[in-house]
Amino acid sequence: MAHHESTYNPQGRWAKWWDERLPVARLMNTQFVEFPTPRNLNYLWTFGGILTFCLVAQLATGIVLAMHYQPSGAEAFDSVDTIRRDVNYGWLISKLHAVGASMFFVAVYIHLFRGLYYGSYKAPREILWILGVFILLAMMATAFMGYALPWGQMSFWAVTVITNLFSSLDSIIPGLGTSIVEWLWGGYAVTGKTLTRFYSLHYLLPFVLTGLVVLHIWALHVVGQSNPTGLEIKTKADAVPMYPYAVSKDAFALFAFLLLFMWFVFFAPDYLGHADNYKPADALVTPSHIVPEWYFLPFYAILRAIPEKLLGVLAMFGSIAVLLFVPWLDRCRTVRSARYRPVYKWFFWLLVFTCMALGYLGAKPAEGVYVFWARIFTAYYFIHFLLVLPILGLIETTKKPPASIAESVLGDVASADPSKAS
Repeated sequence: MAHHESTYNPQGRWAKWWDERLPVARLMNTQFVEFPTPRNLNYLWTFGGILTFCLVAQLATGIVLAMHYQPSGAEAFDSVDTIRRDVNYGWLISKLHAVGASMFFVAVYIHLFRGLYYGSYKAPREILWILGVFILLAMMATAFMGYALPWGQMSFWAVTVITNLFSSLDSIIPGLGTSIVEWLWGGYAVTGKTLTRFYSLHYLLPFVLTGLVVLHIWALHVVGQSNPTGLEIKTKADAVPMYPYAVSKDAFALFAFLLLFMWFVFFAPDYLGHADNYKPADALVTPSHIVPEWYFLPFYAILRAIPEKLLGVLAMFGSIAVLLFVPWLDRCRTVRSARYRPVYKWFFWLLVFTCMALGYLGAKPAEGVYVFWARIFTAYYFIHFLLVLPILGLIETTKKPPASIAESVLGDVASADPSKAS
């Protein structure tokens, strides 16, 4: 049902002339007004629209901030302070951008776990899922580059520690890792040249991210949206037009999300940051405890859980790469949604708890009991994807799903008389 005939009828000679040569209005009407949307979507499906809003907001605020920012080691820290104090509404724009990065990751993690719970990665949506993982990678790269730009203590030392991880590649190909690190640094240490490079990449990557998002939306409109039952749209009774039904639900959810967003912007703008980042970068003073932003903490915990440097780096990147193979690791072919998988449902919530625990442990010192539990949860993270998913998919006894999407919403009314459901 993702492919449907358009009923768009241009009115007037000018509209018809334009439609014959560049049918933008027809495309928008077909894909964002008439597009058939499963009638049983819940509010977890609104985070796609919320993420689109977050991307636009980050682009808009980032472009304005770039007009005033000075990407040099000597001026970066002061220029951020100048933006907050002297630029008209600079305090608001900078907080919208900083808090917006955190809200972007809140939304994307909810979107990711929703996909894992409801099996949104299963055929025919494998490419859609893979594009989503690449979007996550592009977001992480963009956020990491952006974290360097305030050029505070935590920014400086986070860049020093994370970029230095690439030197572990020397144990595979001698000199390769060191060459990559020196290229990233623009020399033999983290300096203003490093900052200039990161500024350039931070400005470029959002447009790469935008291209990936366009592909993601395109892929979504080819295969159609998933839904809580995991069933496909079979009849008109299973779907409603995107406008006004899905659009109004997205608008309400976005308003609720903005309440949380604005609360942080106006009442706790620095709550999600680190106090040390309000001190100018100093290469001679190492912070007592170096931590990245909160949305990187689970991966940071995985990195530190493994004592061997190269293996830690491989595990950190592997924790994201494994998501690319989820459509094939999950061997359950009878149903998509965890609604009808009573055993998998428990393992899913164990995975959620594992990721939250890793986030907590990533913020703690790499010592004692924190390292022990980080290793336990790191082990389960990979066990979940590499063992639990494939084995459970083969042996689990699933529940019987409804016959159609309409039946899941309307029950006996739809099954007895499908015409009443439309």
